[in-house]
Amino acid sequence: GAGGGGGHGSGSAPCRFAHYFVICGIDNETGLEPDALAGKTEFVQASFPHQRLLSLIPIPFLSAGENFDQSPLKRTFKSKVLAHYPKNIECNAFDQDAVNMLCMPKGLSFRTQRDSHTPQFHSFLITREDGSRTYGFVHTFYEEVTSPQICSAMQTLHQMHQAEHNESAHNCPSSSSSSSSSMDSLASSYDSVRDTLYVSKAMCLITPMPFMHACKGFLSQVHRAVISHQPPPLPLESYIYNILYEVPLPLPGRSLKFHGVYEPILSQRPGVGELPLADFPLSEAFQLLGVENLVQIFTCVLLEMQILLYSQDYQRLMVVAEGITTLLFPFQWQHVYVPILPASLLHFLDAPVPYLMGLQSKEGTDRSKLELPQEANLCFVDIDNQCIELPEEFPQFPNKTEFIQELSEVLLSFGLSPEGGNTSPEPAVSMQTSTLEKELKSTSLSELVDDRRNGNLGGEALDVLELLQGNPTLERLQALAKRTGVKVARLEALAAGKEGVGGRSPAEEEELRNAKLNVQLREVFAARFATMFADYESFVIQNSPDLESWLTNREQMHNFDKASFLSDQPEPYLPFLSHFIETQMFATFIDNKIMSQWEEKEPLLRVFDGRIEKARLYNVRAPSLRSSVYQKCTFLKESAQAIEQRLRKIDHTAIHPHLLDMKIGQGKYQQGFFPKLQADVLASGPTNNKWSNRTCSTQRRVDRHRQQNDHLVLDNDLKEVRLQHLFLFSFSPSFSFLLFLFCTKRMLVEKMGREAVELGHGEANITGLEENTLIASLCDLLERIWSHGLQVKQGKSALWSHLLHYQVREEKNEQLSESPVSNGQEKRKPESSVGLPALRVSLIQDMRHIQNMREIKTDVGRARAWIRLSLEKKLLSQHLKQLLSNQALTKKLYKRYAFLRCEEEKEQFLFYLLSLNAVDYFCFTSVFTTIMIPYRAVIIPIKKLSNAMTTSNPWLCVSGELGDSGILQITKNVLEMTFDCQNLGKLTTVQLGHDNSGLLAKWLVDCVMVRNEITGHTYKFPCGRWLGKGVDDGSLERVLIGEFVVPCSNDDGGRGSKTPPLQRSPSQIRRIKPTTVQIQESIGEAVNNIIKHFHKPEKERGSLTVLLCGEGGLVWALEQFFHHGFRSARIFQKNVFVWDLYEKAVAFVENADQIGDLQETREPLGLNCESFCRYVNAINNMPRNIGKDGKFQLLVCLGARDRLLPQWLPLLVECPVITRMYEENALLRDNLTVSSLIAVLETLHDFPITLESSLTKSVEL
Repeated sequence: GAGGGGGHGSGSAPCRFAHYFVICGIDNETGLEPDALAGKTEFVQASFPHQRLLSLIPIPFLSAGENFDQSPLKRTFKSKVLAHYPKNIECNAFDQDAVNMLCMPKGLSFRTQRDSHTPQFHSFLITREDGSRTYGFVHTFYEEVTSPQICSAMQTLHQMHQAEHNESAHNCPSSSSSSSSSMDSLASSYDSVRDTLYVSKAMCLITPMPFMHACKGFLSQVHRAVISHQPPPLPLESYIYNILYEVPLPLPGRSLKFHGVYEPILSQRPGVGELPLADFPLSEAFQLLGVENLVQIFTCVLLEMQILLYSQDYQRLMVVAEGITTLLFPFQWQHVYVPILPASLLHFLDAPVPYLMGLQSKEGTDRSKLELPQEANLCFVDIDNQCIELPEEFPQFPNKTEFIQELSEVLLSFGLSPEGGNTSPEPAVSMQTSTLEKELKSTSLSELVDDRRNGNLGGEALDVLELLQGNPTLERLQALAKRTGVKVARLEALAAGKEGVGGRSPAEEEELRNAKLNVQLREVFAARFATMFADYESFVIQNSPDLESWLTNREQMHNFDKASFLSDQPEPYLPFLSHFIETQMFATFIDNKIMSQWEEKEPLLRVFDGRIEKARLYNVRAPSLRSSVYQKCTFLKESAQAIEQRLRKIDHTAIHPHLLDMKIGQGKYQQGFFPKLQADVLASGPTNNKWSNRTCSTQRRVDRHRQQNDHLVLDNDLKEVRLQHLFLFSFSPSFSFLLFLFCTKRMLVEKMGREAVELGHGEANITGLEENTLIASLCDLLERIWSHGLQVKQGKSALWSHLLHYQVREEKNEQLSESPVSNGQEKRKPESSVGLPALRVSLIQDMRHIQNMREIKTDVGRARAWIRLSLEKKLLSQHLKQLLSNQALTKKLYKRYAFLRCEEEKEQFLFYLLSLNAVDYFCFTSVFTTIMIPYRAVIIPIKKLSNAMTTSNPWLCVSGELGDSGILQITKNVLEMTFDCQNLGKLTTVQLGHDNSGLLAKWLVDCVMVRNEITGHTYKFPCGRWLGKGVDDGSLERVLIGEFVVPCSNDDGGRGSKTPPLQRSPSQIRRIKPTTVQIQESIGEAVNNIIKHFHKPEKERGSLTVLLCGEGGLVWALEQFFHHGFRSARIFQKNVFVWDLYEKAVAFVENADQIGDLQETREPLGLNCESFCRYVNAINNMPRNIGKDGKFQLLVCLGARDRLLPQWLPLLVECPVITRMYEENALLRDNLTVSSLIAVLETLHDFPITLESSLTKSVEL
């Protein structure tokens, strides 16, 4: 936050590099206080109660309930903030308890001279209520305990522990645990005479920005000064004062050098258009987890699941958490974020909200001991074992494979393994892989030589070089790098480049290398989002006049047009994107976008929008079609160069540390002990330092100036491109048109290509472009054409804005003229469909359909839905021609040079659009699946009178790929009805029936026609049979199979738009008897079509019901087979059906069973008999009134589904009934034909045949 003066000279705090310097450790006054929390899970307020549990005499300690199994050296004790400078800063108040808890999350730890005293580094962050963050960097080291009271307290504790331990060992001498714990107590015993006691102490810098490397360097130099044999060049106060008050934050896009105790320290800050600062080493996160795991965790974070990181090392938790959250750019994690969870806050893990937390694992405990509240939605990351447990089902990140490949290439180019380096390799690792890993690491040396200026390799590196020359493993590695297209500088360069780097240390080179790797990995992630959300802005809903009214109504308002956005996306992206756009982080991102109308843009959003704008400019120069083909990141080189330039040429050097006005004799240097600092000199900064008074305003001014310059550069860039664009268009509007041509051609080839392949004409050669992305490309192009040469841009969609102007004018004209059909809205010629009144062709009506769709909330979305609808209706060209026929309006809206005012090009463009009518698109129906659609159904009887006289009550149920309408009662003697229901998709079947009431309950129906009143798609369901008892096959209801009716071509419309009709319901007409060869061929073809169906991609399969029950389908072909050689169709004036044969076969089997004839039959035949009888009886017993042919159809469908047809045929052949019912030459009586039919039907067993519910309703099996 912007800080006012918080006391002396701290007004400049927000512009200072560090806000506080803190020391935490043991307080000799209060002595040892057991930290009952570290290791317990009960909740305690963050402010610790200061009861003196163990002052200087350790007796009261008994009541603390501490765990006596542990040696006192292993227990945890409370740490305190011993000192912090300055006391307070207004913009970032010092929170003593939080800092203490995060500096030493485990409390104090004691060691003796036998233990390791290696210093540790970790970082933390504190998120304030307003979401702003403060970073802490901690260096923990061990210092000798000099207080005799503390030593004797520890001694007493140890004796008590020993006594307790001996007593328990005495009670159960045989237990093996006691022997192991006695070994343990020996190792961690403490004797104040014999042993030296050490305790942990922490130095911490608290900073407004995460300059991790710089802080780590500074703290380790201070520690070096503490343990060095020589006192530091200046008192420590000078260096701490310098970093607190005299080192400024680097300016955006600049680098800064300041001085530690022994060496200079560099830091740099990204510029305005670059990715924001992130100093945590991503390479470490990738090495800890491996690319694949990291991408999976990243996906879980994006979908806002619960993520728990688990490691023994605090810094690892921090590196992974910060690494992953940095990669979210331009989004930000919006939920609980605690990279290091103190033991006292373990109850946070029960939270029912998304969180990203880090938990420190105790040495020697494994995952199974960890009891987590809920794990269904949890992503558990065991960093130390490089192992992750993922939630059961979650969508994969789009293009995951190519994405991982690109990240791996970046890592390989820096000599790192994409699999990650396992930190504790199993002993069983084969020699070969471990040497390869070593060599992968050593290739990082070659990276240092990239610029040929690197001679300061340590002796060790040169030894490695000599070792590696001519090494076969290395050659293999280089071959691998070459194969993946990664450039790894040749190692010979190591030997060649020994001239020395302009005075830069290996540490600085390493830092530069890390910074370059960091930014390149981040760019790859950023590029994915820039591609996925390139046109997100078009779908942002902005309809508030000012910020206040927007904030007031925020909860009730939609801020993003999700349906339209998703309708543009490639099919494979949808599972991920449909989840992601529902997350809080996405909602916040869109909110920030809306608020940027009224206030300064949020920094991440500013950078992201800049990226998208830049890509858009390139796209104007060389427009490309949308596709789901993976596009690699193009920013890698330039982002790495920006960092390199900053670090090679330092922009600003801070004031050197200097002697302060200190009291003589205080803070005497004593090796190995951190001195007591003089508080008064560190309490406040310089009052006369011109920098401290001016920095803030100067920095703001410089920032503003740089930003303006950056914008100027961008604007000039834009101007230049726009001028180019204008030139292109003023001289040749056909530029956009050529692109458009390419797009329409792709759309045609894509569709026609597939159909051609189905018809056996060659191979389809377009892959990776789905209908969705092609149509989105067409929408982009139409928008681009409509925005060219606009007088004034109104709204985000130029096309929709033009349509609205047209609508207003037409509606005025309509009111003026009496005639409801205004000119240009001619009626369509009546369809080939009898009985359906013609659907009016109306551009305005189609707009109203779109305006009534509540799911679509933006103009861009409406324009796209309108284009999809017009494409599906094959009216796009006609509608646009009509829109542009109002020349007065076009003149009013467009400048003279606009594409839409170039007559010739415009005509050509409309003509090419016409070619799209050659294809049947379902791009509206298939995308807007949840909208309500009005349907119109008409029943067409064969005799005009036959229906007028029926007395029964008819009903209808329409089914489609997305659902069914439910049973709809039709008013008696009315042949037409309209009904609204949720989009049914492509229509497949109609169930038609009546209740057989009254005297004239027979009904001869020719067909049913159903039309979608929005898209105009019409389906015909042929019937050609009677419905009624005692007539035809006695059916009171029939399932009719639909065929799509191709509309007659309009005057100017779709030449050659006839596509072959789909199969239809088999009609009664069986006049011409097919030959045996034809029958066998038709069965082969029916089976073949079903197999082909399953070999197509799921989206293109169409209806399986048609292939089973339609004309030419399996049921129809088998019916011909069973009718061949059927004795007289009429015996005693009564029709005989194939179903009668089945019923007789069942009766025969059941009789034989009772008599016991079937006892001797082969076992499987018995089973087949059982299943055949069960199915036939189930169909006969169902409550539906389907006739005998309907029953035959159902039996065939069920038999195909359950893979029983081939087993039932032998039964029928062996049944004596067939000799009575079939001629000698019938196919059913020819064993060879039957066995080949069985073989053909068995080929269907490999496919999962599913049946529509309209077929199988109410069959109880």
